[in-house]
Amino acid sequence: MRSAARPRSRVPFRLAVAAAAMASGVAVGEGPLVRYGDPVPRDVREMYDAGVRYLLKTQDASGAWKDGQAGPGVTGMGVMVLLGSGEDPNYGPYRVPIRKALRSMILEQDSATGFLAAGGGHDSMYQHGFAMLAIAEAYGAVDDRTLWSEADGMRGPGAGRSLGQALELAVRCAVTSAKKNPHGAWRYSPDARDADTSVSGAVLMGLLGARNAGIEVPDETVDRAIKYYTTMTSGNGQVGYSGGAGGGSDAVTSIAVLVYAIARQKGLPQYDKALSYLKVRSRDVTAAAEGYPTYTRYYRAQALFQGDVAAWEQWNAGLVQELKKMQSKDGSFAGFAGRGGGFGGTIDTSLALLSLAVNYKFLPVYER
Repeated sequence: MRSAARPRSRVPFRLAVAAAAMASGVAVGEGPLVRYGDPVPRDVREMYDAGVRYLLKTQDASGAWKDGQAGPGVTGMGVMVLLGSGEDPNYGPYRVPIRKALRSMILEQDSATGFLAAGGGHDSMYQHGFAMLAIAEAYGAVDDRTLWSEADGMRGPGAGRSLGQALELAVRCAVTSAKKNPHGAWRYSPDARDADTSVSGAVLMGLLGARNAGIEVPDETVDRAIKYYTTMTSGNGQVGYSGGAGGGSDAVTSIAVLVYAIARQKGLPQYDKALSYLKVRSRDVTAAAEGYPTYTRYYRAQALFQGDVAAWEQWNAGLVQELKKMQSKDGSFAGFAGRGGGFGGTIDTSLALLSLAVNYKFLPVYER
């Protein structure tokens, strides 16, 4: 699989787009809510900064995050939080933590298969999907020419592998897994024969992020995965988890809306139905929090933003107020584990912050 030319840094690219648009008289974005450079609410900035301080304090010496559940996907969530802050990843205050985390993820990648979950386990393809997305978001933004020369003697099969090489390997693993799967989607194991819309969302978003970064991703892989989501979307727009259409959580309906949008499939009737269903369910930010609220809000934030900016704006205002009440003094959101379910530690904190990161709009995957 061959990568395209290395993308330019995202900030200069955005400035160039804005300058070209202004010169041509074309409006940038889709109104003030989605313009880059819009002021971020003070409450969001304060929560985000406090959460970042927690993540920096709990990062392992290896660059990974290992409190509670661990793996390259969990570390990838932390990387996306740091990238989403808008600080320069090559010269800003998070330069070293970002690079340490990326090295840790690459060292956990199987050199032969590209699998980003060396330890395997129940949630291995979750790990692979989130790690692939994080590397895709870092690719083109993080200058990795000195990534390994600054590694203080780190050793392993992946040592010296560039971000582009790691991303191409990860894409190959996901594509191979989908080819083996009768549904064209994914489950916990790369060799699984069944599928669900939650694991599939993690992997498909990683592939779409890689495609957006310039890595070659077969259209057939994306098309089959999108077809799987259409079969899981019921007539009222509710998306199923596994086995059949409908009956699933708000999280998987949000995932469906998001992947339809990012895959540029907004013309599908299933997209319209799922978005309409989700908007009704999102009128009350405190409703339908379900067992893993940060996971649901992570996907709901992106789905609403991609689907209907006005609906996202209204829901986001409530989200900010609710998360303010839930953030611990140390900046974490680990308390979710005792409030109707959650993952604790790094995962809940990262997912909560990433649901707020839509306000910053720095992550490429958050662009509309």
